[in-house]
Amino acid sequence: MHTHAIAPPLPAPVPDRAAPAFALAPPREPDRRQRRLAEGLRARDPRALEEIYALHGATAFGYLVRTLRDRDAAEDVQQQVFTEVWHRGPQYDPARAGLLTWVMTIARSRAIDHLRRRVPEPRDPHDATERAGEAAPGADALLDGWRMSHYLALLPDDERRLLQLRFYEELSQTEIAERTGIALGTIKARMVRGLRRLRELIEAEEGVPA
Repeated sequence: MHTHAIAPPLPAPVPDRAAPAFALAPPREPDRRQRRLAEGLRARDPRALEEIYALHGATAFGYLVRTLRDRDAAEDVQQQVFTEVWHRGPQYDPARAGLLTWVMTIARSRAIDHLRRRVPEPRDPHDATERAGEAAPGADALLDGWRMSHYLALLPDDERRLLQLRFYEELSQTEIAERTGIALGTIKARMVRGLRRLRELIEAEEGVPA
C-alpha cells in the first residue's frame, strides 16, 4: 500500500501564540464515519487510508513543517506517519481515541524521533538524552496549535475571525468590537455560536466532549 507521494497543501499558518488546549474527557461513542474508517483499516481497504489522508493529511503536514522547519523533512516524515497509520490500522480503536487525535499522536512521535536524530552525538550519553528531550515541549505546543487551527478552519468566516482574535490575540470582546467595528451584542452572539459549533466539531471528530 502506498500513500500519496505529493504532500498536501499547507493550511493557514498558526499564529505564534499558542492556541488554547481543550482538555480531553473520557471518550464518547465514536461517530459513524470513524467506525466505518476503523472497519476499513481492519479490512485492509486502501480506500480507508485515502479518506483518512484526505481528512487529516493537510493538518498533519502543516504540523510537521512547523515542528521540523524543513519542508523536505516534513514530506519524508509525512510518508512515515501514514505508512504507520496503515500498518497500525487494524489495532485502531475509535472508542479509545478520535481519528484526528490518533493520527496527530503518531505525527508527534515521528516528528520527535526526527528531531532527536538531528542532535549531534555528545560525549556524555546523559547529555544526549536531555538535549533530545528538549524537542518534546515545542512539538506539543505546535500540536495543540495545529489541532485547533484545523477546527477553526471549519467554522463560518464571521465566527472564526472573532475566535481567532479572542484565542490568539487574547482580545476582550470590547476590544474586538473596537477593532472590527461590529456591535458588542453581535460579537457575543457570534462567539457563543462559534464556541458551540467548535465543541460539536471536536466531539464529532475526536469522539470526546470538549
